[in-house]
Amino acid sequence: MRQLIIGFRRAAAATTTASAAGVFVLPGQQQTRLVSRTIASSAAAYIKSSTTCSIARTATLAQGVNMLDPRKTFTEDFFFRQLFDEQSHTYSYLLADVTTKEAILIDPVLEQAKRDAQLIKELGFTLKYAFNTHMHADHITGTGYLKQLVPGTVSVISQSSGAKADKHLVDNETVKFGRHVLKAMSTPGHTNGCMTFVVEEQGIAFTGDTLLIRGCGRTDFQEGDSRTLYRSVHNRIFTLPENFRLFPAHDYKGNMETTVAEEKRYNPRLTKDVEAFVELMNNLNLPYPKMIDKAVPANRECGLYDIPKEA
Repeated sequence: MRQLIIGFRRAAAATTTASAAGVFVLPGQQQTRLVSRTIASSAAAYIKSSTTCSIARTATLAQGVNMLDPRKTFTEDFFFRQLFDEQSHTYSYLLADVTTKEAILIDPVLEQAKRDAQLIKELGFTLKYAFNTHMHADHITGTGYLKQLVPGTVSVISQSSGAKADKHLVDNETVKFGRHVLKAMSTPGHTNGCMTFVVEEQGIAFTGDTLLIRGCGRTDFQEGDSRTLYRSVHNRIFTLPENFRLFPAHDYKGNMETTVAEEKRYNPRLTKDVEAFVELMNNLNLPYPKMIDKAVPANRECGLYDIPKEA
């Protein structure tokens, strides 16, 4: 950004100097167009200035990444709502076909199941599937409770997760809600069963804990493996179109979304080479997860354990 600002200043200074020296004085509109073209050239040079290396040596640092690529606009028949649980800093996502009213919910939280069920009822949707991106260790999924609150809901998780569910997904399997299609991509590393859910037509992906905003999930428990996570991000998520919007399962700093382009350029962990990434992940020295001893057994049952008695 500093380079971009310097480019702007130089463009303005060059115009002022030339005018003062009597070299030329353009009419207002022409002068504005000249400065605008100079600024655009400086911006383009800045955007394309980073270095790219092969994945064997380092992360793809996004040479030619266009941070200004327009995002896709949601189609008129696509509904999207981002929901939040303050206690676990978990994002849940409600998606629906506005025409057929079929809906899906990604990463529901037990304590928010009543809220989610009420919202779905108020909007007139039918909850078809309740997905989990992986077997969480920091909260109990709301899937089991939602199956009671919204009869007919089908629980969904990766076949590799080790968790029970009505439906198990394998890599590249697709699921439909109304006319919309969600594709499940296997992105292990945080856990064996981690999946990223992609809705290609809308230009969005739900990355779970595999890729967070300017971060990633930890790899020091529950089958975690740093090299596997690195490959998952670079080979699966970073190969999506750069203007795809990415929505994680958690954020602890108030960020709500990111893009493929942003993470390829600015993620402080995953822009490192693989060896540096592994070393960093091996030395995070994070505390033992507070909820893991309760959450993992419950989520292995896909949330059917410890459901509130009033259900």
